[in-house]
Formats: sequence, structure tokens, C-alpha cells
Amino acid sequence: MTQSDPRDADSAPDDPAVRRQLHPLPRGLVELYGLLAVLFVLVPEWMAGGALLGFKGQRRGSELPPTAAAWRKLPELRLAALSLAELRQLAHSLKIPAYMVDRRDRLTARLLRRILGRKALW
Repeated sequence: MTQSDPRDADSAPDDPAVRRQLHPLPRGLVELYGLLAVLFVLVPEWMAGGALLGFKGQRRGSELPPTAAAWRKLPELRLAALSLAELRQLAHSLKIPAYMVDRRDRLTARLLRRILGRKALW
């Protein structure tokens, strides 16, 4: 006959006392992980931010490049740059029915069809 462990007879396998208990990490190891996180993550981020600020001071002129001729000529690009409120104002001025219930993509498509029909508007 086999010998059984006395702990098995008293408790079921689902008992939390039988489960393997995890031991917390030593405090020194946690502090080492914290230091490594600072060295490998935060310090390079800080250095990159400082470098970007240094480059900003050397630039001259506008922050953004001038708008391209294609942006001024293509109504698709102009509509993409408008907010939803501006799209709805434009739809109101063009007398598009039921423009308030349209999502942005549907409203943009409807505006584009109307605008391409009226070349003189743009």
C-alpha cells in the first residue's frame, strides 16, 4: 500500500492553503528595477525632448510648410481639412437636405458631389 501525504487527506486541491504561495521580491531588487526603468526609459526620453527643443530654436520662418498648390486646387483636400462643424455649415450654405444626420464621411461625399457640380464655388 502506498503512503499518502497527511496534508492531502485534510484539504481539497482547491484549498488556498495548499496552493503554492508566491514570495515578494526583495526590496533591493525592486529598487534596482526602478533604477533600470529610469535609465533605459526616462533618461532617453528626456534627452530626446531636449534635442527637439534645441532644433526648434535653429529653424527660421514658419513652423508649417506653405500649403501646396494641390491643396488649394483639390476640393477633397480642402474638405478633409474642415472640422465637422465647418462641413455642416458648408452643407447648410449649399442647401443640402438632412445634412445634420450624416456622418463625416457621408457628408463629405455629398459635399464633394455638390461642389464638383458647381465649379464656380471653389
